[in-house]
Parts: sequence; structure tokens; C-alpha cells
Amino acid sequence: MPDFGAELKRRRTSVGMSLTGLAAAVHFTKGYLSKVENGKARVNRDLAMACDQALGAGGALLALAVESAASARRNAGGIVGLPDSGRYFVGRETELEALSALLLRPDAARVGVVHGMAGAGKTVLAVAAARRVASAFPDGCLFFDLRGHTPGAVELSPGEALHRLLRLLDVPADQVPADEDGRANLVRDQLRGRRMILVLDNVRSVEQIRAIVDGETSSRILVTSRGRLPALDDAWHFPVEVLPLDHAVKLLRSVAGDHAPEDEGVATEIVRYCGQLPLAVRVVAARFVAGGWTAAKLRDRLADETTRLGALEDDERSVSTAFTVSYDALPDDQRRLLGLLALHPAAAAETGAVEALAGLGTGEADRLVDRLHDAHLVVRDERGYVELHDLIRTFAAKHALPEVGPDDREAAVRRLVDHLVAMTLAADELAEPHRFRPVTGLPAPAAVAFSDADGALAWLAAQWPTLADTVDVAARHRLYDRCWQLAFLLRAFFFREKLFEPWMRTHERALEAARAVGDPSTTGMILNNLGMACIEAGHVDDAVRLHEQAQEQFALASDDRGAIDALSSLAWARLYRGEAERALTELTTVLGVYRRTGRTRNVVIALRGIALASVALERFAEALPAAREATELAQLPIDRAMSVNCEAWVHFRAGRWDDAESCYRRAAEVADDAGSDYERARALTGLGNTAAGRGDRQAAARWWAEAAAYRVTLNPAVLGEAQYQNRLTYAK
Repeated sequence: MPDFGAELKRRRTSVGMSLTGLAAAVHFTKGYLSKVENGKARVNRDLAMACDQALGAGGALLALAVESAASARRNAGGIVGLPDSGRYFVGRETELEALSALLLRPDAARVGVVHGMAGAGKTVLAVAAARRVASAFPDGCLFFDLRGHTPGAVELSPGEALHRLLRLLDVPADQVPADEDGRANLVRDQLRGRRMILVLDNVRSVEQIRAIVDGETSSRILVTSRGRLPALDDAWHFPVEVLPLDHAVKLLRSVAGDHAPEDEGVATEIVRYCGQLPLAVRVVAARFVAGGWTAAKLRDRLADETTRLGALEDDERSVSTAFTVSYDALPDDQRRLLGLLALHPAAAAETGAVEALAGLGTGEADRLVDRLHDAHLVVRDERGYVELHDLIRTFAAKHALPEVGPDDREAAVRRLVDHLVAMTLAADELAEPHRFRPVTGLPAPAAVAFSDADGALAWLAAQWPTLADTVDVAARHRLYDRCWQLAFLLRAFFFREKLFEPWMRTHERALEAARAVGDPSTTGMILNNLGMACIEAGHVDDAVRLHEQAQEQFALASDDRGAIDALSSLAWARLYRGEAERALTELTTVLGVYRRTGRTRNVVIALRGIALASVALERFAEALPAAREATELAQLPIDRAMSVNCEAWVHFRAGRWDDAESCYRRAAEVADDAGSDYERARALTGLGNTAAGRGDRQAAARWWAEAAAYRVTLNPAVLGEAQYQNRLTYAK
């Protein structure tokens, strides 16, 4: 193949054109053209095309230039400028395989964006993938840091990025155009005939790299960024998440080596406090290598949110600094929202809660969340939740929230608490439509994620930990009315699901709030609810004491409704304490009041209590009509399931095995309809007891095993079926 310079000179002289004439025709200097002809300067595509046209070569000179450049690159073997991906590439094998496959797929877009939060290990993964497939790109691999998120560094402008890339592509400095458009044209020209990999690292915005990624080329361009860069429409996007827990522990042990914690449990705790973020895990591992910390002490420092970020930095690396770079780039409205999100009691907040915190309408809140999502400072998922990584949440509380004014913060908390109380009220009304609720004075939510009882219960099941923590938030901010109202509204769900610990915890806080309000009627309601929780948890003596205190408060308030409810609850507590006769007398009294006042659901509850007290006194003829009436009057499936189980218990204690079995089977079916694992397990336990009563211990064991599979605790202190099973098992 002839040399381009020699062929250019041959064609020029053959048509009688001087160097001066050619220089004028192609707009390059005579001296530079002389160097090209003598092989002392490289020719680029623009010059080759201009010479081809000036000399009428019909594309021959242009083709020769392109082939000469490709041949030179092949002979040189291609430049490989990728950095070392490090010794400790741990836990990304699946992502590495997937990313490498995308780089090699012929039908994939030539540009890919590897994006994730600060410290997730995007660069290490991108470099490892480029190295793995480098042999398929004969023209080389280049790594290019655009410093978009480098602490203390100025990001490269588009023009500077183009200039540096051209120099890396071996374009002489005197051939690099002065203007940005000229450089962009030359970059596209240089990449057009090449097959190489460009890793454009640390990109902040699409504008930094627009001119590089827009050209036609067989090369692959791998972009890493903390932003999702959605404006790169034609690119494929590859998100990088934090490490799975076991892989994060493996990374800690790999980097720390012999200095890693011996206790696997402590190592796991440390990694959890690091949020499984590779940067944080590496910093902690380096602390172990440097010495001076026991695993337990470092774990405790990480466990404390006030010292966690300080533990995740050394002289060279800092999780907090990495987040600060992203945070500082945000406009004021996004910074405010990030700070306010730290006020939410859970890491994941529903969109409605975000709107309430920010005091914004749906459209504006969505816009801000989208921007934070694009910056990998929050994650918006398809369920409608907005979630902060634990470390970003800690950062937001320490750095972003203090920038929000105190009045703005307090107003945000008030809006959030009001929103969650209103949502809980709406859910409770659907799930338990016949029970008493306090007046909140709040408007109904504009939008809810549920439309029927099943949907409301599903929402409560997902949200109750957040709602329980919101009770504490309301108390801390002296929103006492909302504190006790929210606890009261949660009581029915906690009873249904037998969540005794959060029930008691929220009501203890609510009791403090009610006393702070100074309303004896409110205090009585919370004392009564707290007593019910103690009954269900088996703390019967405590329940009696609380119900007696509730009666005193209702008497102070002249609250007849509250007083009769407290008497009903006290009667149940006496029943479980073995005072069946007194309980029966008190329940008969409250039943009459409930009948007169038309409180049907309370009638059902009182009838069940009368049936159980009568059974305890072995008055089965009195117990059965009460249990049957409770079943007939039950308005909700859960009440019907409890009532049928109660009826079955009457038959069982009376020794009527066939009737007991029939009722327990029916109770199991009704419990299914009600969605109550507790009542179904109770019915199955009753079937086992019935089989044992008949002498069929093998069948009894099968029923009891099926009941145990539901993994609910049937408390023998308050449930006859569980008490009887324990007695049979112990006797065996």
C-alpha cells in the first residue's frame, strides 16, 4: 500500500500544482503540507478529503488516509490507558458479566451509562468490564476522568474535554482546532474509523460529553456518573446498587485481611451500618488495617448516627465529602426537600407523605423528587415510594436539614403528622367501620392507596412501623392531640394482628400526651386501650389496674360512654384472672347498656365474654345462646370468626365433640375469609383438642402441627384452646 504523503506528492505534481497552490486550495499551510508529503506529519480526515477534492482523486486519497491510519493503529496494537481495577474486586461478578456482554453485543447502542450513588463502585466496575473485553477492540482502550464529581476539582468543560481526548488520540497539539465545534468535528473524525473503548469517567452532565458521544463509530463509549443522565436517549443504562450483604462482608474481609473482625455477627453489623456501600466498607476496612480500634468499639461508633459519618473517612477518602459534592450541586429547592426527607420517621416515604413534608402539590413535588432521583440521592420506585439510603439519610439530617429554617421544619412535621393521621383514619374506617373513633378535625386525604377493607389492611400492614414511629415524632414535637389520636387509631389493627409490643409502646407514649393535654376522658380512653394490650399480652394484673384507672378518669370527666367501656374491659380482665362470677355480673350490666344504646359491635363482644364466663362456671346451657347470638349479630368477618370459635369452645367444654368439630371447622373457614391467621390457628388448635378429647392423639398431633405452621402465638393466659392444648401436651 502506497504512503499517503508520497501519493499526495505524486498526484499534485502530475497535475502541475505547486505546494503554494495546494495550500490555497485546502486552507492548510504550505509548511504543514510539505511535512505531510515527507512523512513528518500525520494527516487527518478533513485534510485528506480536501486534498482528494482539490486534486480530483475520486476518493482514492481519502481512502488511503483512512486505511493508513487504521493500519498504523493495528501495527501499534492500540493504546491501553485503563487504570488498574484493583486487587479487591469483590461481589460484582454478576454485574461484570452483564456489563461485559452489553459492550460486546453487536445490536446494543454504542454508548452506555453506568450510574449509581456516590461510592457505589461504578468506576471500578466500568474499568473491569472494559479490561475484560479489551481484546475485541484492536484500536485500544482509553480512560478519561472528566472530574464531574471530584471533591475540590473543577470539572472539565466540553471544549477542554474534547482537547484532552484529541491529544489522547494522538492528534498533535498544533492540529487541535481552537474552537469547540472544530474539536468536535475532529473527534468524530478520529473515532469514525476506529474500534476502541472509551471510558468517560465521573461525568456530571451530558453537555460535557455531547460532542464525543454523538458521532458515528464502531467504538464503545462507557460513561460513569452519579447522575442517571436521562438526556442520553440512545444510550443503554446500567444501574449500580450497593453490595448484597454477604458480598459486602466479603469485601470487608478481603481489604482488612487478618485485621478483619473474627466475629461474623459483628462484621455483619458493621457492614450494615456502612449501608453496604463499597466506599464506606473500604474505609472501615482500612481503619482495621491501621489499628487502634476494636471491632466492637468501631461498630458502636458506626451505630451512633451522630458519629457514623466521622468514622467513614480517612485522610484520602470520605463518604461525607463524596455526598457533599452531589449536594452542593443542587439548587435550593432540591436541597430543602432532601433535608425535609430526613424528618420522615422511615427511610422510605410514600409520595403523599413527601408532598406533605414539602408543602407542595403533586406536580412540583414530583419534579423535585425526579431531580433527586436522577442524582442518585433518593430512589423513587414504581410503588410510589421515595427512599433514602441510610448513609444519605444520615448525611441529610446532619448537613441538609440544618439549612432548613426552624419554622419551616416545624411546619413540615405538622403537615406530615396530619397527613399520616388522616390516612390512618381513612384506612381504619374501611377496615373497622363499626367502631368508635375520636374526632380529628382533619379533612379526608385527597388520594389514598386503598379502596376497600382488604386494601386498607394491606396499607396498614406495610405502614404500621412508620405510623408507630410517627406517634413518637408527634410527642417530641408536642403535637399531643395527634400523638394520642394516631395511637388510638392503630389499636384495632394491632389487636387484629396481635402486635402487642408496638401497641403498648405507642399507647404508653400516647398516655403521656393525653396527660399533657389534661383531658381525663382522653386519658381514660388511652388507659383502657393500654389495659386491653396488657390483657392480650397476658399481663392480667396490670390490665385490671389500668382499667380501674380508666374508670376513675371517665368518672372525673362525667363520661358515661367511656365508663361503661372501661367496665367492659375490666370485666374481661377479671375473667382472665379467674374471677368468672364477678366478670359475668359486670358483663351482663354492660350488655344491657350496649343494647339500649344500639352499639351492636359492643353487644357482640359482651356476649362472647358472657359465653366464656359461663363456660368457666360450667353453665353451658347459658353459654351457648350467648355465643350463638354473638355469631348472628357479628357485623365483621373477624368478629364472626371469634364468635364461631367461642361457640365451638362452648361445645368442646361441654364434651359435645361432633358439635365442637363442626364449629371449629366453620370457624377456620370464616377466619380465612377474615384474613386472620390467629383465629384460624385457634380453630385448628381446637380441632386438635377435640380429636384428643375423643382419644385420637394421632389426628390431634396433625391438627396442632397445622396450627403451628401459621407461626402465631396463642397465649394460654387468655385463650382456652391454647391452655387446654398445653395441659394435654404436658400430661402426655
